[in-house]
Amino acid sequence: MAELDIQISIENIGWPEEETLLAFCGRVLGAAAVYLRDSEKQPFPTMPPEVSLVFTDDASIQDINAEWRGKDKATNVLSFPAFPVQPGKMPGPMLGDIIIARETVEREAHELEKSFDDHLTHLLVHGFLHLLGYDHMNSAEAEIMEGLETRILAQLGLSDPYEGQDLKMEP
Repeated sequence: MAELDIQISIENIGWPEEETLLAFCGRVLGAAAVYLRDSEKQPFPTMPPEVSLVFTDDASIQDINAEWRGKDKATNVLSFPAFPVQPGKMPGPMLGDIIIARETVEREAHELEKSFDDHLTHLLVHGFLHLLGYDHMNSAEAEIMEGLETRILAQLGLSDPYEGQDLKMEP
């Protein structure tokens, strides 16, 4: 498994305990990093790069979304790369922050008829790819990023989150 230095902050009740989240996220992000390193030739620093994960609620993520993206609404996941990086290029020692809102994850999982853990896994992978420079601002970028998400999730035993769905990740 690729080494990552994962830091967790739980800012809302309803999330699992820190130890449980750390193990879960370590498994998901570690598998994503291994896939990217081995299959996509994504370089990683020699020292484990740091990823900060913030587990919060809809109200907090709405405030952050309004401040940083000008969208005054809750969203499922926000990613803030620590440094600009291009896909496939060497990232810095700090990858950045991934922020996830519990209520939105729960609601979307229910709407998609997926387990909370499966949807959270998808959002962690999605956020991680953003930290490595991937995006979905246009259809070409979205095709690349969603393809990577699908292949990484398959490595984790999960189905294509986009198959049969009109629900694409919002830019």
